[in-house]
Amino acid sequence: MHIDHQCIMAALLHDVLEDTGVSKADLLCAFGEDVAELVDGVSKLAQINAISREHAQADNLRKMLLAMTRDIRVILLKLADRLHNMRTLHHIAREKQRRIARETLEIYAPIANRLGMSNVRRELQNLGFQALYPLRYRVLDAAIKQARGNRKEVISTIQNAIIQRLTQEGLEGRIEGREKILYSLYTKMCGKHCSLSEVMDIYAFRIIVNSVDSCYRVLGAVHSLYKPVPGKFKDYIAIPKANGYQSLHTVLFGPYEVPIEVQIRTHDMDQVAESGIAAHWLYKVGDERGSGRAQRRARKWLKGLLEIQQGAGDSLEFLENIKIDLFPDEVYVFTPQGKIMILARGATAVDFAYAVHTDVGNHCVAAKIDRHLAPLSTPLENGQKIEIITSPTVRPNPSWLNFVVTGKARANIRHYLKNLKQEESVQLGERLLNQHLQSYSLTLKDIPLERIQSLLREFELEKVEQLLEAIGLGNRPGLLVARRLAPDGMEEKEENQGSENNSRQPLKIKGTEGMVVTFAKCCRPIPGDAIRGFITAGRGVVIHTERCKNLAEFRERPDRWTEVDWADDTQADFPVEVRVDVKNRRGVLATVAAAIADTDTNIDNVSIHDRDGMICSITFTLEVRNRYQLARVMRRIKRLDMVLRISRDK
Repeated sequence: MHIDHQCIMAALLHDVLEDTGVSKADLLCAFGEDVAELVDGVSKLAQINAISREHAQADNLRKMLLAMTRDIRVILLKLADRLHNMRTLHHIAREKQRRIARETLEIYAPIANRLGMSNVRRELQNLGFQALYPLRYRVLDAAIKQARGNRKEVISTIQNAIIQRLTQEGLEGRIEGREKILYSLYTKMCGKHCSLSEVMDIYAFRIIVNSVDSCYRVLGAVHSLYKPVPGKFKDYIAIPKANGYQSLHTVLFGPYEVPIEVQIRTHDMDQVAESGIAAHWLYKVGDERGSGRAQRRARKWLKGLLEIQQGAGDSLEFLENIKIDLFPDEVYVFTPQGKIMILARGATAVDFAYAVHTDVGNHCVAAKIDRHLAPLSTPLENGQKIEIITSPTVRPNPSWLNFVVTGKARANIRHYLKNLKQEESVQLGERLLNQHLQSYSLTLKDIPLERIQSLLREFELEKVEQLLEAIGLGNRPGLLVARRLAPDGMEEKEENQGSENNSRQPLKIKGTEGMVVTFAKCCRPIPGDAIRGFITAGRGVVIHTERCKNLAEFRERPDRWTEVDWADDTQADFPVEVRVDVKNRRGVLATVAAAIADTDTNIDNVSIHDRDGMICSITFTLEVRNRYQLARVMRRIKRLDMVLRISRDK
């Protein structure tokens, strides 16, 4: 790796903090700050307080990746350490072998790939495959050795033909037959559901030349020798991969009707492809962090990791986002200014918006793909020009989590929603507490600050917002908190009168409260229905209709009930299910749907149940503002001659 002396020292000392009584301060004193920080970066955290092994693993990875962002040499040390562990894995217990091998395949091999270190990645994958599936590894290895003899003649014929053509064109190049590693063959067989013989039918060659100009001339020569397969040419020289990889890729129709994969690159590109960020690791005086192109690309990725870390909650969420971000397949798109953006395969317009900037993602409302308006969920394709339309009033939508694929987008959306839920919980908590304090003719503002502070100390909370959030989320009953805050004598007086419930004003529901007020799917209440509110831990207030059958199980929890009523200015749309029994005729669904559309009502979902061939039941999920709109829709449907019965489904 051409590593510097500090990294060599840290490598020799890498287990000292974990396995001996030596402290970081001792290392700092004996070997200097750089060495101490590097050793600390690769050392595991003390796992005393870990909730589970998964949390411990996630915490350790988070620590290492954050140490990487300060000094990228940490990951080179960690990958070398993991490679050595994998080479000696057979000495430990079988269950531990499987756990370490799985972690290697899921995390460390993709990190090596992300940093362009192909030689390390290949060995990690093969050793991980061997440890995780030893029988499959042995069977595949034996089958490949057997098939190799039959392929020699074909490989020799193709290689000689390419050498002859390059000589005719006056071009120099080194040609190598390229074999896929066992793990790569195995994943291809699993992913494409094909046999080993089908995967082995592809012959791969690498041509190493002296200059970039020669790469393109060699490409022309091989295309004139064998016909290229349309759509299979990739130019990673003009547009390098995110990890700095550069090469020309093409697939040809070879002799004996076999496809040939050819990679063409220079000697420098080959070295970067094999060693990635570790290639030419020469530190300059005054620039001890390296300055090569691979290092710059790695730093850009690490900057993205820092943004994901800031938005993530616990370590497991961070680990999940990192795994998403380690996908190797990429798509290349352009900004309106012509700048190339590299995203994960399957990325959508929302992923692109967050890749440009967090604020662009948070406020994106629509996207133009190649100058045409497209939904934000549209998967992007290579070469497209993307323009994001933003609005200062728009906020991230929870539904975006269903289609975004990049770790940065996922982390930022979750972070925003988490903060939004917190704000909404505080607001709802204050409303609930004031509702209960009305029994004592008080509001939160009337409570002396000393009494509030005393209660916060008792609950081990720092701020009143934390108390209100707990009430809003249903983790603390507002009734009990109100009793504790009200003056002692007043509490006795109100209870003796028995007017506690009567004097309390119901909580007004507008439908715009956000994530802390939810409407039960069992009864789907809408404005105009008589409703009851039930406070559920972690979710806030759940609204049911008074006739909902599921209320029976909540009857024994009066402390969880809260009086609710619809606000006069309710503007939101509410989902409601309507069941329509119709004669089974051609076009009946279109006719009923058109009748609903005539009332300016949106249809969310449709499900059809065929009852006896003559009659079928259609269940519509509609968005309505109140019972009046629902009644209007039902009257309009009832006028259709094919409709036998219509009812609101509860």
